[in-house]
Amino acid sequence: MSNTPQYTEITVTPYAPALGALISGIDLAKPISETALEEMKNAFARYSVIFFRDQDLSPQQHVDLAKRWGDINVNRFFKPLDGYPQIAQVIKEPDQKENIGGTWHTDHSYDQIPAMGSLLYAREVPPSGGDTLFSSMYLAFEALSDGLKEMLLGLKAWHSSRHAFGYGVADSEHYGDGRLANPDLAVQDALHPVIITHPLSGRKSLYVNLDFTVRFDGWTVEESQPLLDYLYAHGAREEFTCRFQWEQGSIALWDNRATWHNAMNDYHGHRRIMHRITLEGVALN
Repeated sequence: MSNTPQYTEITVTPYAPALGALISGIDLAKPISETALEEMKNAFARYSVIFFRDQDLSPQQHVDLAKRWGDINVNRFFKPLDGYPQIAQVIKEPDQKENIGGTWHTDHSYDQIPAMGSLLYAREVPPSGGDTLFSSMYLAFEALSDGLKEMLLGLKAWHSSRHAFGYGVADSEHYGDGRLANPDLAVQDALHPVIITHPLSGRKSLYVNLDFTVRFDGWTVEESQPLLDYLYAHGAREEFTCRFQWEQGSIALWDNRATWHNAMNDYHGHRRIMHRITLEGVALN
């Protein structure tokens, strides 16, 4: 991936040194050619998260766009959009204090086959604030010492939905106001390598995250936590990140195998409504 590809149907502008690219010159509400789709997929593989501005999609067009990228993973816990179970609503109302996704994480790592990507569309945004931070897990891995890389390459870790969406948090604000539901479905546990080889790029990527990783396989929770805490702090280093400022009609498609993301909760008193579609992935190794 060292050679800069040539794009003929889209314009690709790197967004930040660490990761991310802004895609322009395409209207995602219109039919997308195979060439344009392949060029977007190339940019996605190269930059890990791609951004679009000024898009005007109906819910059905959002679903149709996602299907061009792959199969849709219907979320179990987020409130769906009426008539569109594929679209999870990520909402914060003016009187709500907690936002959804306000810690560094990667979506659906608790699934046996984790999500490939997440396609998030801004329906309503606050006048300021509500940005999303992204961090490159390629760079996080590459910046580790050789000794720690060697140790982590031999480890697997358990991920779970139970503590994040189960009955233990069913009395939280998210459940009380209806933004989340179905705590009885939070029964997923999955074992994944701590360092994965990315199926698109072939690069090594750190694959643990604050929301869903529970412990290293063969280690206790207590033994695992100090090293996990170190990796969480390491992965959030500023030089690995970019910050995306949303506008109504903006879209972000991020790679859950190569990035973390963190939604800023700095817009109290204002509404933010995002529509998210999650894309199925492949088994990790």
